[in-house]
Amino acid sequence: MQQVSRSPVSTPGWRAWVIWSVGVAAYVLAITNRTSLGAVGVEAADRFQADASTLALFAVVQLAVYGGMQIPVGILLDRFGSRPIMTIGMLLMAAGQLTMALSPSIGVALVARVLLGAGDAAIFPAVLRLVATWFPAQRGPIMVQFTGIIGQSGQLVALVPVAALLHATTWTITFGSIAGLGVLFSILVALVIRNHPPERGADVSVNTDTGVIRVVTSAIDTGVGIRAAWAHPGTRLAFWSHFTTPFAGTAFVLLWGMPFLTAAEGLDTAHAAGVISVYVVAGMLIGPIIGDLSRRFPTYRSLALVLPAVAVQMTAWIAVIALPDTAPIWLLYVLAVALATGGPASMIAFDHARTHNPSHRLSTATGVTNAGGFIAALIAIFLIGLALDIQGAGTPETYSLDAFRVAFLMPIPLWLIGTTFILIERKRTRIRMGLDPERQR
Repeated sequence: MQQVSRSPVSTPGWRAWVIWSVGVAAYVLAITNRTSLGAVGVEAADRFQADASTLALFAVVQLAVYGGMQIPVGILLDRFGSRPIMTIGMLLMAAGQLTMALSPSIGVALVARVLLGAGDAAIFPAVLRLVATWFPAQRGPIMVQFTGIIGQSGQLVALVPVAALLHATTWTITFGSIAGLGVLFSILVALVIRNHPPERGADVSVNTDTGVIRVVTSAIDTGVGIRAAWAHPGTRLAFWSHFTTPFAGTAFVLLWGMPFLTAAEGLDTAHAAGVISVYVVAGMLIGPIIGDLSRRFPTYRSLALVLPAVAVQMTAWIAVIALPDTAPIWLLYVLAVALATGGPASMIAFDHARTHNPSHRLSTATGVTNAGGFIAALIAIFLIGLALDIQGAGTPETYSLDAFRVAFLMPIPLWLIGTTFILIERKRTRIRMGLDPERQR
């Protein structure tokens, strides 16, 4: 790996901010694409005459492709950089939404979700790479948080304008319009995004302590890189942190939140949209706080930030489904705020991945980490849909509060499994770093 002894610029220039802004705007559109079906889940069930398991299958296929593409995308990013991968990702999402707009059947719609998941998989890791190559390392945690925070506003776009457009026009016009935006953004990304600053000949990772600039390449064997990343307990800690923190919020917003709030809890569409909007806004407000705390207390992130976020989510979730009757509106807002802690807390996982892996494995380790939350989300989404179908409550006409209470038990084992592995890998990581003594055999 080539090394260049050149002092890094401690403050990013205007071009870095322009490139990051375009990257984040593309991420906003990616989130809009990802959550567009969740905002119109009831309409999708009616259009395709889909039961709960089939409706869940749309999200499961999308997330499975997203999660499965994380490591390949990471390897491609290590080799080719952000610009071409983001451009291809935007075009794939546009193709997926156009297919969704014209889909006459469930089979074609599933193909659309495959394209959408593959394109979506490229965007967030590519933007994280832009942060690593255009900004000083000490700004990493807060820039990652801001990237995640701003990107989540795409959920509001899906929740309000997309739903309103569907109700005002047709399914084809709505999803065709999103596809058109994807094409426009692919052109914008290709024109504006650059892999690295012009004064450098390649993607780089800067050591801010020594001033050494390391050229980021992918000269190592792919299999060796993946195994080497997973072999470090810090990468496994990152994976399980991302597995455990955001999946419930993802499942809620991506698919099951609106049906639960409207059909089970009895809210009208406006109030249900308000609850989900609180989830998005709360995440945007909580993110900078968690980012700053993560920067200040790097050795206590898991105990002080990640695990408390898991505990808050699980407590609020159980409180809602344990009530004998519908939950008061204030408790649903509490649930939304609790779930909102998961997104910012999951960003800490990328700090772990960046801290414990060398520059040539940066995107590969990020891909391994990013897959965690979406593996958990697709498991939760599928199990909730399956539980509804088993109870005979798999369509909008048969949704009930009691059926959702049982179905919403499905995420609890995932939280418990993830928490267990976070504790195990945190201990191993601290031993590896020399912060804790080696265990006696």
